[in-house]
Amino acid sequence: MRMLKFIILMFFSLNLMANQPLHDEVKELPKLIKAKAYVDVAEGKLISPANILVNNGLIMSINSKNLPKEVEVIDLPNKVLLPGLMDMHTHLDLDFDGTWDHILTKENASKGAIRAVRNAELTLMAGFTTVRNIGQGHITQELVNVAVAEANNEGWIKAPSIFPAGHMISIEGGHADLSMGYSEGLIEVGPNHGIVNGVDDVIKAVRYQIKHGAKVIKIHATAGVLSLEESVGAQQLSDAEMKAAVEEAHRHHVKVAAHAHGTKGIIAAVKAGVDSIEHGSLIDKKAIRLMKSSGTYLVPTTGLVEYMQPLLEKMNPKMREKSEYILPIAQKRLRQAIESGVKIAMGSDSPLIPHGKNAAEIVALVKRGMTNKQALQASTINSAELLGVDDRGQIKIGLLADIIAVNGNPLQTIEVVQNVDFVMKAGAVIKHEE
Repeated sequence: MRMLKFIILMFFSLNLMANQPLHDEVKELPKLIKAKAYVDVAEGKLISPANILVNNGLIMSINSKNLPKEVEVIDLPNKVLLPGLMDMHTHLDLDFDGTWDHILTKENASKGAIRAVRNAELTLMAGFTTVRNIGQGHITQELVNVAVAEANNEGWIKAPSIFPAGHMISIEGGHADLSMGYSEGLIEVGPNHGIVNGVDDVIKAVRYQIKHGAKVIKIHATAGVLSLEESVGAQQLSDAEMKAAVEEAHRHHVKVAAHAHGTKGIIAAVKAGVDSIEHGSLIDKKAIRLMKSSGTYLVPTTGLVEYMQPLLEKMNPKMREKSEYILPIAQKRLRQAIESGVKIAMGSDSPLIPHGKNAAEIVALVKRGMTNKQALQASTINSAELLGVDDRGQIKIGLLADIIAVNGNPLQTIEVVQNVDFVMKAGAVIKHEE
């Protein structure tokens, strides 16, 4: 972990020295953002005008007549402000071009950390100020996504706030067993890599991730699509293993996300007490009722459909077969879940939606039956609730000044969230295009 953070620091420091002049530190003035309007995502209303005073990283006032004598004015005429968007399902250290092999076999953790830094900045520039990095794709005991999150917390890089999961927890030969397809003994993995056989291994794996900085635990309740198992939806972790993972994580006040496509695995994961179901492709009425009664979130990752179609020819035949089977069904089942009122948080599953294009998921949620208001809430206040944080997700006095600007009213035209001109994170201007 220390080596990964050192590499990230050196990468950032070289850029800093090349681009930042030496000068005495000047105390920052409060910032006044002046825009056409802002979206109250809780109420689903556009409020005009938008004069947002920001200081010390927080929103201090909204449309107040009592302003400090000295302020830095940020003029965003004709722009509409939104709270920073949130993506609850990213894999920052991965990219996908139809295969993972170039990363799994040829890339070490150090390069993976630099890849994640690049992708984190792309994500931030797209208006996403908070993400869950829901499991890394590098076969190493070092937790790449935790190292990147810590580097970000220490101000070394440009990135969203990252809630990292460390290694995904899966059965041997399961969806997260990254040694699948290689010769026996070539790559040995175990609980420290998230690969488990039995309850004791599960507890060890959860404790290892939390010990080394994971802020969320990701388990694999079922098989998956872009891996080499025969099934896409069969339950993998046992009921007892899932219950052990949840109990151990919750004892440490850490939430649990469950990758689950098949109905049996979804139901087992919800009964085990997970906080969110990722994908939920084969969700049925029974699972929907259970999720509603338990308050379990669905993170459907539906926008990737359009991006995966051109890549089908490049995929392993098994992955392609599973993709062609599951994707059409998942869209229909999501419509049913939306109509039923299951709580939904936005997750892009980037890089399946490429990093920096995460907002395509918000547009896709509307195509699947959400109102624009609901899709924006999924990407802001719902995601904040899923994370268990109350300091972000709205443009509201006292919350973090995570603010973005778009050209148009997303309550009328949701597509405007795909072109973000201005990004402020915790009061710092990250992007400002005229």
